[in-house]
Amino acid sequence: MRTFGVEEELLIVDPETGMLLALADLMLPGLVPPKLDDAQVLAGQQPVHDGGADFSYELKLEQIETQTRPCLDYQELLRQLRQARALADHAAREHGGRVAALATSPQGAATHLTPNQRYLTMQQRFGLTVRNQLTCGLHVHTFVESPEEGVAVMDRIRDKLAVLIALSANSPYWNGAETGFESYRTQAWNRWPGSGPTMIFGSLPVYRRLVTRLVESGVLMDEGMVYFDARLARLHPTVEVRVADVCLRAEDAALIAVIVRALVESASREWDDGVDPAPVPTLLLRMAAWQASNCGLRGELLDFGTFTPAPAADVVHALVDFVAPVLQEQGELELVREGVDRILAEGTGSQLQRGPFRSGGLAAVVEEAVEVTTRGGATGNPAQEVPLLGRVRRG
Repeated sequence: MRTFGVEEELLIVDPETGMLLALADLMLPGLVPPKLDDAQVLAGQQPVHDGGADFSYELKLEQIETQTRPCLDYQELLRQLRQARALADHAAREHGGRVAALATSPQGAATHLTPNQRYLTMQQRFGLTVRNQLTCGLHVHTFVESPEEGVAVMDRIRDKLAVLIALSANSPYWNGAETGFESYRTQAWNRWPGSGPTMIFGSLPVYRRLVTRLVESGVLMDEGMVYFDARLARLHPTVEVRVADVCLRAEDAALIAVIVRALVESASREWDDGVDPAPVPTLLLRMAAWQASNCGLRGELLDFGTFTPAPAADVVHALVDFVAPVLQEQGELELVREGVDRILAEGTGSQLQRGPFRSGGLAAVVEEAVEVTTRGGATGNPAQEVPLLGRVRRG
């Protein structure tokens, strides 16, 4: 079984008002412990936490990114996701905030750029796109044996990624407004010039040549701005699938990661067997992504075989059927079928947000999201509960 892991971007919010809080620079020092020297290790000292996760800044101080370590199975990944969320929430509580797994902010507020030279340059270059940018995604990394295998995998999963947008949809509200979309994050994110679905590359040299030309065009600042729906990770031997909203429920995030791993393995086997990628035009992939972003699981998606409308539940089940042989071998088929049926029955994060909104407005949406985000987590820290302090920074 291939190792896999995820990155989750979380919002930092005021638990009473639901407004954003720019606390990442205060939270990170407590989440990224200093390296222990040899003497401390020999003396038996332990890091601040051993949650199996890492943390980093994102573009804005109102969000924080968590990264799991490589995992082999759903249960270990879910444990790390819950632990990372709990640790991030623990750090936020120390400064009067909480974390919420929402892909866009329901409440409108000014945001604050993380004081990093690269981000400052991006703001000068991309203007309002950077000033408005505050989206939280779920990025799934799956191990590949070589970059050549990675490109072959990307060519063979591109036609199925829109289904993951619908399954993860968790952003119906944006800056105080009902958007009319289930995943408005997809719309906001795709304003970046290097984002979205890609063509069939056919080989690693073609992929590398395209990335080089994109950077040489001067539109993208560097290779880090190659925001394809699926790309070769620059720092890890993985394919990184980037289409999903951050999921309200940690178990949904782990489920989507399992599906992505099965897609990668299925695509690799097709490559080994000489099966060509489906020759779907990139424009059709954009139509499928837009439809998934708009309707989520509430209406129709574009079937990834015919690219004509079909009931969302049928398209999701067809995706599970497609990867079923791999899931069966890995002992994950029943888990995935039950997980998908649960999401179809209970609703995506986007659908779940609408209940609190009807009863209490946008503040209630955020309050409920905070509770669901940290459900099932434990910090592993002796100070399990940190009292909420006075708000140190608003807006």
